[in-house]
Amino acid sequence: MQKKFITNLSLLLLLNILIKPFWILGIDRAVQNVVPANDYGMYYAIFNFSFLFNILLDFGITNYNNKNIAQNNHLLQKHLSIILVLRLVLGSLYIVATLFVGWLINYSWPQILMLLVLGFNQFLVSFILYLRSNISGLHLFKTDSVISVLDRLIMIVICAALLWGNITDKPFQIAWYILAQTFAYLITILITLVIVIDKAKLKKVQFNRVFSLFILKKSYPYAILVLLMTFYNRIDSVMLERMLYDGAQQAAIYASAYRLLDAGNMIAFLFAGLLLPMFARMLKTNHRVDELVKLAFSILMLISVTTAVVSYFFSLDMMQLMYHEHTQESAVVFRFLMICFVFVSTTYVFGTLLTANGNLKQLNIMAACGMLLNITLNIVLIPKYKAAGAAFASLATQATTAIFQILIAYKFFKFKINYPFLMRFVLFVVSTIAIGFLLQNINMQWMLKLLLLGFASVACALAIGFVSIKGLYHIIKYGE
Repeated sequence: MQKKFITNLSLLLLLNILIKPFWILGIDRAVQNVVPANDYGMYYAIFNFSFLFNILLDFGITNYNNKNIAQNNHLLQKHLSIILVLRLVLGSLYIVATLFVGWLINYSWPQILMLLVLGFNQFLVSFILYLRSNISGLHLFKTDSVISVLDRLIMIVICAALLWGNITDKPFQIAWYILAQTFAYLITILITLVIVIDKAKLKKVQFNRVFSLFILKKSYPYAILVLLMTFYNRIDSVMLERMLYDGAQQAAIYASAYRLLDAGNMIAFLFAGLLLPMFARMLKTNHRVDELVKLAFSILMLISVTTAVVSYFFSLDMMQLMYHEHTQESAVVFRFLMICFVFVSTTYVFGTLLTANGNLKQLNIMAACGMLLNITLNIVLIPKYKAAGAAFASLATQATTAIFQILIAYKFFKFKINYPFLMRFVLFVVSTIAIGFLLQNINMQWMLKLLLLGFASVACALAIGFVSIKGLYHIIKYGE
């Protein structure tokens, strides 16, 4: 199973590294730079608001389905025929509820219209993720890897033409950006749906009220977990925009800093997409998961710690390179948010393991505490520190929830503390930070220092044995 993880992860990372960084750092960044800051800040706040009621949109079906199909491939046809209709019903409820709450918090008519389209986009994204959960549940990871970048590839083509193709003499509008996403999601859904229907040998869809209620009963613990985690991951920018007189501008500053964290989270999310069906199948067949946990954790820590340290030391330079406005404020926010990447990555390993094991009660208690902590800190910190306060609230929340997930996993799986591995991890982190401090005192162009720090961090991890090239080679060659 470790061999399958490494080989499929390699393909998944290759495709995503080719496509998604250009989307985030090329297209999304360019859009923020060409549209007015308040327009982008408003879009970003409403975009995150559209996430808050995903419990109605998905109701935990995707995570439940991924685990269930991985363990019971023969159920694909039966479940697919009913869940397709069920998701249309849930999608309608989601749109109505989201627009109603938007009206309650006094969104203007143009904002309601934007929320309507963004809500529809959320419905499409959720549908794609559900369809992909069937593909990954069948362990068709190569197919899933291609689909994972298809929507972004289509968006890149459309937005690049609008930004740089001189096909219109009008200034770029945020509405074009939103509609480009809609078109890309629709094309991706059609292609993915054809693949899934073919694999399931589906002949017809039907609505079965009893079975739909059974699915909802099975999936609701996943739904609650998604709701709680969505709140403490996405509510920051919504509270910024609603609580402050310059809220749209502060949301734009937060979005500037969050963009690279979002890119990092995509990589960690890809790990989780591979790990969930693998953990589910290994647990069903009573295989030990500790070595796969260690492997995934070490690779993600190499990526996340290196990225966090590099981002901390070169935050202002990176913000000035990427943006035209508010770079000083964005750099402060950026330092806090990129440290979050370490804890988010930890969550994607241990949280995914606990999800595969069915520890939803413990995860939901943890997530509820995380949501309360995040909202409380935002209420206290945002009025005084604005976007930086929201970033610190996010860091405190992510660190707390990650630590609790590690403790829960060690309790339920009775993992033994691997002291040599833990010492190598601490040494790797301390060494990377020390190298960063040393490079600050060297008179050299900042980009060169950034690259040196990145390479030194990787070399350090290999030298102390935190990540073993020999071990990875052995897994790929012999599948052990």
